Amino acid sequence: MQHWFFDIRSRTFFLLLVSFLILTYLAYAKIIAPLDNTIENYVHTLGGNTAVDLAMQIFTETGWILYLIIFSFILLVKKDTRRLGLVLLLCIIIASMISAYLRCYIGYQAPTLNFVGAHLTIISAPDIGVPCTIDGSFPAGHTVRTTIFAFIVGFALSKRFPRGCYLLWIYPILVSISRVYLLQQFPMDLVGGALLGLIVANIASRILKLDLIFVKSKT
Repeated sequence: MQHWFFDIRSRTFFLLLVSFLILTYLAYAKIIAPLDNTIENYVHTLGGNTAVDLAMQIFTETGWILYLIIFSFILLVKKDTRRLGLVLLLCIIIASMISAYLRCYIGYQAPTLNFVGAHLTIISAPDIGVPCTIDGSFPAGHTVRTTIFAFIVGFALSKRFPRGCYLLWIYPILVSISRVYLLQQFPMDLVGGALLGLIVANIASRILKLDLIFVKSKT
């Protein structure tokens, strides 16, 4: 189970951090904006299948911060999962704030084309309140949160389900795909969100000793 985490002095952490910083610079300098616009124009033509359109909106809805916070509080209520709930809650809140501030100040413009497929009647509220206007799309907040969820909850399940725990990574993948399909993010936003989620989840899990969830209390 220890292979799930990586030390902040490790090559893995260094590569993740450098990759995220490079993507952040690319977003700030808008170097690959023409490529993203080409992708946006292509994705805009994909909508129209009602079943797929609605499924994608359901996937993207599950990445809203409120649902994950509620799930974290449910874990906090039970003594056996209290540490897990605490780590998950702190990671989601901290990473969501970091993501929101980055979207404020990097200002990488979100897709401008409107999704023309079938729509659900659900209207999501803003992710998290910050004292600035969130005009940008990098990094993707939904991907940040769902990556954290898969990382932390996947680790918690890794002892009982050493292989099945990896299936949780389908969740952030589906949510991320839905964000592009619905013309809410660009692929680069998703990669940046995944990297940020991994970095925050790993650091917080090590500092808060998430591995202690496997140590049975003597009381």
